[in-house]
Amino acid sequence: MTTPAWRKSSRSTGGTSEQCVELAQLPNGIGLRDSKAPHTGHLLLTRAAFTDLVQQVKHH
Repeated sequence: MTTPAWRKSSRSTGGTSEQCVELAQLPNGIGLRDSKAPHTGHLLLTRAAFTDLVQQVKHH
């Protein structure tokens, strides 16, 4: 088993807020977690659900 490569958006750098969402490509979907509390676990979305989420965020 390999350790997931968690990453943050390049747009999350700078500013005063360090509160970001990280994501990782996992074998069974996309993982989302809180960058300030990665030890608390993650949400798992299917790739289709993640794509839908991104589209909703872009358009609202």
